[in-house]
Amino acid sequence: MTRANRFRYFLDYFTTNFPEPKTELVYGNPYELIVAVVLSAQCTDKRVNLVMPALLAEFPTAAHLGTATADDIFPFIRSISYPNNKAKHLAGLGRMLTEDFEGEVPSQIDELQRLPGVGRKTANVVASVIYNQPAMAVDTHVFRVSHRIGLVPKTATTPLAVEKALVRYIPEELVNKAHHWLILHGRYICVARSPKCSVCPLAPSCAYFEKHFGKAAAYSPLPEN
Repeated sequence: MTRANRFRYFLDYFTTNFPEPKTELVYGNPYELIVAVVLSAQCTDKRVNLVMPALLAEFPTAAHLGTATADDIFPFIRSISYPNNKAKHLAGLGRMLTEDFEGEVPSQIDELQRLPGVGRKTANVVASVIYNQPAMAVDTHVFRVSHRIGLVPKTATTPLAVEKALVRYIPEELVNKAHHWLILHGRYICVARSPKCSVCPLAPSCAYFEKHFGKAAAYSPLPEN
């Protein structure tokens, strides 16, 4: 099966069965989302959602966060992975949002990446979720799933290479949704260990499934638009 056909199968399934995917992080505004995404690095969304209410009660705006020190923030995020580093990042993020962006979360990728604790993945998440931009954030789930299915070549060995390979085949208006589709598929079906191939709806188009189990079913390419 060609890579283009794998993409068409993937997009057809999710646009039909899961047309409006959402992040599992709980947030109420752009400031809350960027804080949550910074905390979510190498940590589960579930854990982040548990600590966010108390953190936001103490630091409800970028201005409040900007006056805090890392020591002020640490007790609220001690159960999060790498709390010392993230406390420092959040303190700096609050200050920069207040001083450089008038308390508003910027929409441009390059400006977002200026913020402490915000790399390309985090910037893409914010641009995608808040501003509906065609930004493909590549985390461990997206990286793993896109390789397993066969959406990206083996030579795509970095997050940036995977990002470029994915957006090449995904229509611009679906890029922000495809990010969520890949994450959620990796979180619940195409898990890191013992992927649930027997219940995977993408099995007929999956390179991993075909390699390990044979073809799931006869595949008929979807008609061209």
